[in-house]
Amino acid sequence: MRVSVIMPVYNERATVEEMLRRVVATGIPDEIIVVDDGSTDGTTDILRRLEESGQYPHARFFYHEKNQGKGAAIRTALQHVTGDVIIIQDADLEYDPEHYPILLEPILKGLADVVYGSRFLGAPRRPILFWNMVANKILTFITNLLYNTILSDMETGYKVFKREVVEGMPLHARGFEFEPEFTAKVLKRGYRIFEVPIAFNPRTYEEGKKIRARDGIIAVWTLIKYRFVD
Repeated sequence: MRVSVIMPVYNERATVEEMLRRVVATGIPDEIIVVDDGSTDGTTDILRRLEESGQYPHARFFYHEKNQGKGAAIRTALQHVTGDVIIIQDADLEYDPEHYPILLEPILKGLADVVYGSRFLGAPRRPILFWNMVANKILTFITNLLYNTILSDMETGYKVFKREVVEGMPLHARGFEFEPEFTAKVLKRGYRIFEVPIAFNPRTYEEGKKIRARDGIIAVWTLIKYRFVD
C-alpha cells in the first residue's frame, strides 16, 4: 500500500523545510506532493531550492501563481497523487508526522476508509486559544447534529483516507471550508471514519496562525449546504 503525503503551503518560511524533513524522516511516504499556494514571504524560494537540490527525490513541487486558499492547494495536490492512501500534512509544526503509524493503522487493518487525528481525545496538547477550541467544538457539534455522527474533532488538519474516497468526489472548497466539505461528503457517502488521539502543538496568531472567525461562519454554511446538496 503506497502512501502519499500532500502538503499545502502558504507563507511558512520558518517551518516548511523542517516539516519536510520530519515527514521524510518517518520513512513512511512513498511520495510527497508539496503545493505552494502563492507564498509572498520567501517560502517559494525555499521550496524551489529544495526542489533543485534533489535531496528529496520522493517529493514533487507545484506552485500557484497567486494565493487561492488551503482547499485549492489540496485540490491541486489531489490531481497528482498516485498513492493508495493520502495524508494531509500542514506545513507548520502544529501536527507531528510521528503520528503517521497510528493514523494509518485503522486503514491498514481494514477498519476504516478515513481516519481523523483528534485533538480532543486525551493526547498531550499545548493549552492555548480557548475561543478557537470553543469554535471547533461548536462546528463539530453542528456536524454531528446534521449528519448523525459522533465525531470529536471535525476541523482537525490530520485527515487520512484511501484515494478511492476522493475519486469522483466533487470538491469545490478554496479555503478552510475544505474540512467541513470533505467531512460532509464522506459522511453522506457512508465511508467508515475512525478517530485516533493525536498530540497538538498549536501556534498563536503572532506565530503565524491563519484561520479567522469568518472561516467559522463559512464552515457552518458549508455544513448546512452540503447536508442538502452535493
